[in-house]
Formats: sequence, structure tokens, C-alpha cells
Amino acid sequence: MNSISFKNQLDKLGEVQKPEFGKMTPQHMVEHLTLTVKISSERIKIPFFEPSKKQLEMKRQLLETDMDFPKSIKFPNDPGRLLDLRFPDLETAKIKLLQSLEEFEAYFRENPDTKTVHPVLGELEKEEWDRFHQKHFKHHFSQFGIG
Repeated sequence: MNSISFKNQLDKLGEVQKPEFGKMTPQHMVEHLTLTVKISSERIKIPFFEPSKKQLEMKRQLLETDMDFPKSIKFPNDPGRLLDLRFPDLETAKIKLLQSLEEFEAYFRENPDTKTVHPVLGELEKEEWDRFHQKHFKHHFSQFGIG
């Protein structure tokens, strides 16, 4: 994954930007991406599960086609409200996201054959996570017109 490209796009994101779709604030979006990256490198562990046929089809479409994330997609266990912010401000959240990307790369350098559990798609290997993160970041960056 290209952390430099992500950093350049993050630099365009400001505290007061309004989403073109969805309800996340810029900081909520950045913190959401950080959680997902941490899941991919097992800094947050998801228990193993067998994906359903529907989930396997979603995995195939997202990871094996040019399909973009649907704008109306909900994340797993969406509470229907914005999650509490974890960091004091957007700039700190951006730094934490970039750190989580570095940890992701280091994790898979040290564990190249490992598969980690995505909360919807099941186990993914590094290349699948790369593709997922690229599409996931693109989706959320487009939410704020920076994609």
C-alpha cells in the first residue's frame, strides 16, 4: 500500500469539511479507517468465522472486480450513531492512521503467509487486505471529495 499517497490525500482533509454522503465527520472517518487497518494487522482481533455465501460473494466482488464500495454500505455492528471519538483532534487521528498503516506493513513483513480476519469477508491475506484498504480508503476519501 502506498502510505505517501494516503498521507497526501489526508493532508487535504480539514476539520470542518462536510461529507458528500454519510454522517461521519472527517475525524470519525479517519478513526474508522484506523480501526479497520488495526483489524487487518491483528492489533484488534476478530474471532475466526466461516463467511456465508452472501459474504463470500461480497468478498469476490470487492476483491476480484473493479466494483467500488456502495455509498450506502454499513459497517459491521453499526450502532446507528457515530462512535465516540478516541483522539483529541483530527491531526492526532491522522497521525494514528499513518502509524497503523506502518504497523500493517511491518506485521505482514514479519508474517508474510498470515491470514487475518475481516469482520464481514472472513480471512484475508496481505494482498487481499491491500485491495480492500485501497477501495475502503477511496470510498471514504470520496465521501469528503479528496479521493
